[in-house]
Amino acid sequence: MDEKVNCTKCKCGKEDKFLKKLFTIYKPNKDNLIQMLNEIQEHYGYVPMYVQQELSEFLKIPMAEIYGVVTFYSRFSLEPQGKYKISVCLGTACFVKGSQKILDRLSERLKIEPGETTEDVLFTIDQTRCVGACGLAPVFTVNGEVYGKATVQDLDKVLDKLLEQEG
Repeated sequence: MDEKVNCTKCKCGKEDKFLKKLFTIYKPNKDNLIQMLNEIQEHYGYVPMYVQQELSEFLKIPMAEIYGVVTFYSRFSLEPQGKYKISVCLGTACFVKGSQKILDRLSERLKIEPGETTEDVLFTIDQTRCVGACGLAPVFTVNGEVYGKATVQDLDKVLDKLLEQEG
């Protein structure tokens, strides 16, 4: 890295030491791309464009290839994700049992649509087609924790608890 890059994770304004460290751990080998992207996603909560550019230079592979990998795998995101990622299942079993009402209430409470993140970067809403818990329909998840046989009231209780934790 030739120029100093500000740390976007904590917005501390300090040089991004994470990338420097990452580039000392891994060899500049194309085979390390997925592993490095995983660490980047974990650290920042998404894969910033400037990091893709730095990675492209380090691994000596085209930016388009890195972008292609980032956009192909659902594990990676191009936008910051909320601390709490809330997914509502809209698969057949869940939909029939009222999951759309849960999703609508979630959007109403957080004032964002599926695929968006709140301005304070606390919440991201996602909609899925199946989480494999059809017997518990309808379901929503918070950071992978499943809430089954859910109601709008259950969602409100979970949101209230999370908001209370955040002060």
